[in-house]
Amino acid sequence: MYPRNFLWLTAATCSASWLPQHPLSPFNSHRTPALEVPTAAPLPLLVWHGLGDNYKADGLRSIGDLADATNPGTFTYFIRVDDDASADRTATFLGNVSEQILKVCDDIAAHPILSLSPAVNGLGFSQGGQFLRAYIERCNKPPVSTLVTFGSQHNGISEFQKCSQNDWLCQSWESFLKSNTWTTFAQSRLVPAQYYRDPEDIESYLKNSNFLADINNERQKKNDTYRQNMKKLRRFAMYMFSEDVTVVPKETAYFSEVNTTSNEVTKLQDRQIYKEDWIGLRSLDEAKRLDFRVAEGGHMQLSKELLIETFKEYFAPNLDSSFK
Repeated sequence: MYPRNFLWLTAATCSASWLPQHPLSPFNSHRTPALEVPTAAPLPLLVWHGLGDNYKADGLRSIGDLADATNPGTFTYFIRVDDDASADRTATFLGNVSEQILKVCDDIAAHPILSLSPAVNGLGFSQGGQFLRAYIERCNKPPVSTLVTFGSQHNGISEFQKCSQNDWLCQSWESFLKSNTWTTFAQSRLVPAQYYRDPEDIESYLKNSNFLADINNERQKKNDTYRQNMKKLRRFAMYMFSEDVTVVPKETAYFSEVNTTSNEVTKLQDRQIYKEDWIGLRSLDEAKRLDFRVAEGGHMQLSKELLIETFKEYFAPNLDSSFK
């Protein structure tokens, strides 16, 4: 049985004003070899949108148009959890993330074009970034050559969105989520809860997290497949928005950890996930295949110029895409 608050929580997803991520606007050790994909044509591009967006949104489609204009011949696949755009949008807030990723894995593996490609590239916006990373770790068929993420919550969020003073609906949602974060219901139904991570309460996180603790390989028993699949990436570029106040902390885009009391930032390279190479990040970094980039502005404020620059650098066809 669903909690009493479930019905208004469902209705709340129809209001974009309180969503913690914003839809895109239309434009005018042992070293695993990098994936080698000799090709004169651009690889297909997987795009996973953020919370509150849907795979048919005009802003997202303009990203695909820009990718093709920058690298002619690019086939872009917009990842969706449901073919109905409204249901796909709702699924960005309500649903079991692990089940959603499994469906995406099956859909991509069965796609008539993607399934025949030797590899694909990946572009993740906000929460879509860590979801694409989960695809790589858990499935990777076809394998991802280069992954680029913008403002993603790779190390989770330590705060849910702050509500405006007069937004009672948002305030009710926030109160419910804060007090029920580690319940089975929240960890299997409320998407943001599944990548919530409070550095001051790691014990509860490791015990109850349905998604993030697993894909970050933070529990005692490690999944080596996750590490090996990530080490196969040709490049992994992580963009952090310089003025991001939507995602807290913004440094999560780099896998950094921020103390919620002192605001002290522990960089990725100083954390155990890096030192012990739990998901292959140290291996990528040592091979110069891990990039830390900055996107100026607030969360998901993307310029056409930055996207073109990104598409040229990371997704352009290359006859010798291997890293020596």
